[in-house]
Amino acid sequence: MAKNLVIVESPAKAKTIKKYLGKDYEVIASMGHVRDLPKSKLGIDVDNNFEPKYINIRKQSETIKKLKASAKGKAKIYLATDPDREGEAISWHLAHLLKVDLDQKNRVTFNEITKTGVKSGMKAPRKIDLSLVDSQQARRILDRIVGYKLSPFLWKKVRSGLSAGRVQSVTVRLIVDREEEINNFKEEEYWSIEAELLTDSSKKPFVARFYGKDGKKVDIHTESQTNEILAVIKNADFVVQSVKKGVRKKSPAPPFTTSTMQQEASRKLGFQARRTMKAAQELYEGIDVENIGAVGLITYMRTDSLRISDEARTAAYEYIENQYGKEYIPSTPRIYKSKNNAQDAHEAIRPSLPEITPLMAKSSLTSDQYKLYKLIWERFIASQMAGALFDTVSAQIDANSYTFKASGFTVKFDGFTKLYVEGKDDESQEEGILPELNEKEILTLNSINGNQHFTQPPPRYTEASLIKVLEENGIGRPSTYAPTITTILSRNYVERDGKQLKPTELGFVTTKLMKEQFNHIVDVDFTANMEKDLDVVEEGKTEWQTIIRNFYTDFEKDLEKAEVNTEGQSFKVADEETDVICENCGRNMVIKMGRFGKFLACPGYPECKNTKKIVNETHGFCPKCGGKILEKKSKKGKKFYGCEKYPECSFLSWDAPTSELCPKCGKTLLKKAGKTGKLYCSNEECDFEKGLKE
Repeated sequence: MAKNLVIVESPAKAKTIKKYLGKDYEVIASMGHVRDLPKSKLGIDVDNNFEPKYINIRKQSETIKKLKASAKGKAKIYLATDPDREGEAISWHLAHLLKVDLDQKNRVTFNEITKTGVKSGMKAPRKIDLSLVDSQQARRILDRIVGYKLSPFLWKKVRSGLSAGRVQSVTVRLIVDREEEINNFKEEEYWSIEAELLTDSSKKPFVARFYGKDGKKVDIHTESQTNEILAVIKNADFVVQSVKKGVRKKSPAPPFTTSTMQQEASRKLGFQARRTMKAAQELYEGIDVENIGAVGLITYMRTDSLRISDEARTAAYEYIENQYGKEYIPSTPRIYKSKNNAQDAHEAIRPSLPEITPLMAKSSLTSDQYKLYKLIWERFIASQMAGALFDTVSAQIDANSYTFKASGFTVKFDGFTKLYVEGKDDESQEEGILPELNEKEILTLNSINGNQHFTQPPPRYTEASLIKVLEENGIGRPSTYAPTITTILSRNYVERDGKQLKPTELGFVTTKLMKEQFNHIVDVDFTANMEKDLDVVEEGKTEWQTIIRNFYTDFEKDLEKAEVNTEGQSFKVADEETDVICENCGRNMVIKMGRFGKFLACPGYPECKNTKKIVNETHGFCPKCGGKILEKKSKKGKKFYGCEKYPECSFLSWDAPTSELCPKCGKTLLKKAGKTGKLYCSNEECDFEKGLKE
């Protein structure tokens, strides 16, 4: 029988760690939290220094029995939950449950689940960090107070089943404010002029853009202004006035933090934050890699630190030199500075063993795991590579006192870009390659055009840009971004429009009410300052009860005022009417929100109780029976298409129907998934297909 017990959160992590510890250790999983505040009531004694009333989680009863049985007779119990405040709190609850002495050094943490990481963690047990625990408790209690006190107010005034939250409510406000900014935006007209020019020796024209007059910037606002300029320069000589050459250096992006990983996975992989964190958790906890064995492939994935170990840097240099050559190693080590409020207990997210390339692990990983590991691995290796060098050239070209400018670059040394280039939220105008230009050279005008433009409103947030603004404003912490976004979507405050996040009418109404009655709850600065106060608790510089008491005193007064201010008022959200007719009574059905999402209901309730699923029809028709093809979702949320008469008709497809019909047989054409998709006939007996550009 094993002498020692090690408790972690998940079976996958337990399996990997067991491999490194041997027969003297039993390693079991707690399956997350074992104790929490009760769901049925507040669970906090506000009159007794906000004392929380924790209970064992009912669905964890079997796990708790196993934990207690395994703990009996063990010489030592090690609490090895995740190395963050949530993990510290789980260990603290486990210590209470199993009567583990808090004065003993029984807490171990692993920044990476590798042989080295596990062995070094086990060699350095410590006491449970009660400041970390207090910080988690403060957040939990704050969120419980806001949720349980404010939600009933929203039920009465807006709609039953709503929730409010310290972080989620201000996040919804950001999205609502952006939508209002878009709606109130007044577009302004402006024009640009582009000239395509040729040198005597070049065959391909390059673009020069209008800048101004006599070297001074001029903005063009109207078509008449544009035409005046074009008339003056139509027959003018385009003369190169000056040419400036230089070398620009570009450094690689730092290794990932939780926030930047979520942003880049959204940009490059199309992953939602929740999907990213699921794959990252699996990579951290351990994968049975072919020819290597069970190993955690990345370091801990909840971090806002940019620090990396010397060992990891050395391993990266070895790979870079072997793969690309010594010139790709920077002359001095790259030290990335973390933000002032970063928690520096962990390293940045990096491969725990850089020598395990994505290709080596690919056969052992799921598609999501492989894509994310490749992203993390390439980002880390690139962060340790030499910078890229670009030869730049910029030219000023004059035509009858009007000034045009052209710029371009060529790659002098590719450096880190040989492996990885950071994604962007908005792609700016790309520079091209300019031909050799000489001062006083007269260029040939190939064509010149004036182009009308209108200023654009700010874009809606995507998950990537929302996470970026949450981090920049200090709202929440890296571990909260994914669950916050999931919550506001599931509560129907926000909905997806492609990659964009769009507030619903419910989001508008509740945010307006919150602004009027609980402005500090949805105030960005207030929320950020509260986060800083909670960090002070984590540092052991103040008691968590002080933070809660300061908040609760004002919050309770606001709640009382809100009840008085809104007495007799209702803020109900109007149901969205559809063109679907109720077959029972003839009314237009409306969209309602239920436990499992949106559905259609008759507005004549309770006289008429007719409801039905929302059906998303496509342009296509079933090639087997002629019925409509409907858009559907699998249990995992993946979109697919099927006949409306399913299961009587068996037609199903992952590829989207189009409005085009096959020229050979007249059936609906389907578009193959992917960027290089093609159109092909939905009729299995027809072989027609064509490329998208044909």
